[in-house]
Amino acid sequence: MGTCITLIVLAWCWVRLWSVPLAVVMSGVAAVIPPIAAIVGNWGAMRSSEPPTFHEWHDHPNPDR
Repeated sequence: MGTCITLIVLAWCWVRLWSVPLAVVMSGVAAVIPPIAAIVGNWGAMRSSEPPTFHEWHDHPNPDR
């Protein structure tokens, strides 16, 4: 998050004075970092929450049923 804020502040306080397109690119990069970080951070949770396949369920049925 600190990297994103730093990129935006640098882009629009300093870099825009020399290159507006570069400032826009820096802001775009800052906007893309959080969603990518969330996807990467939750990757393991998504893999472990998948339902079992038929063979996994058939070999080890739920004893509560």
